[in-house]
Amino acid sequence: MSARPVRIWPVPIALGVASAVGLVIALVADGLWDHLSTAALTVPVAVSVWFMFRPRRGGGEPGK
Repeated sequence: MSARPVRIWPVPIALGVASAVGLVIALVADGLWDHLSTAALTVPVAVSVWFMFRPRRGGGEPGK
């Protein structure tokens, strides 16, 4: 293993928390909170799309 788990987990946990907060806010609040929930739910999607379309370093197979 080259990366320690402490370095791997903070970002996925933050994305999960953003998703959960966005879903809860969308269910229980209205008005300005709808915009906040949309922003919170957009963050994980934007990060996923960014990493899906970014060029890979080294041009090799994933994981290498």
